Amino acid sequence: MANVSVYNMEGKEVGTIDLNDAVFGVEVNEHLVHMAVVAQLANKRQGTQKAKTRSEVSGGGRKPWRQKGTGHARQGSTRSPQWTGGGVVFAPVPRDYTIRLNKKEKQAALKSALTSKVQEGNLIVVDELKFDEIKTKAFKTVMDNLNVEAGLVVLSDNDQNTVLSARNLATVDTTLTNTINTYDIMKAKKVVLTKDSVAKIEEVYA
Repeated sequence: MANVSVYNMEGKEVGTIDLNDAVFGVEVNEHLVHMAVVAQLANKRQGTQKAKTRSEVSGGGRKPWRQKGTGHARQGSTRSPQWTGGGVVFAPVPRDYTIRLNKKEKQAALKSALTSKVQEGNLIVVDELKFDEIKTKAFKTVMDNLNVEAGLVVLSDNDQNTVLSARNLATVDTTLTNTINTYDIMKAKKVVLTKDSVAKIEEVYA
């Protein structure tokens, strides 16, 4: 088992914790991590590009003039592509960019991401994160004590004082143990876990 130090909010080491190898000590599968990141980014895309074809624009139900004898080229509809206000040829339609991974692949990718942070020394465990009031300055002080300039803070419960205190820091994000994902972990320079969140993650994924 990986053994990492536990720090308090002042940045002082107050003990150690053994991390479960089933979650924090797996063999890193870079391919699965890549697939999970690509899938998450692709699933964010809306794919809302749209233009109307000649069958979707309004009007054009009547032949504009008779077939012969007018001197004009023959026309069947004013909504044909060559007409102003006509439809678009081969118009783009909304596209679904969704990439699906099965549950085991997602979990394996998440474990690989957590393991890579442990191996790099970029996973920090704190005994707790508790604030008496919503204060960005107080949260920033704790991050400075832990030497975290940019990173992801994983909480075991939705503590509003902590979440709202971190909200104005552009380089720090917060998330809950039930919403962590591979992309956020890999994007973060450092991952900060509370002891409670470590226990919850191990309970779910071990």
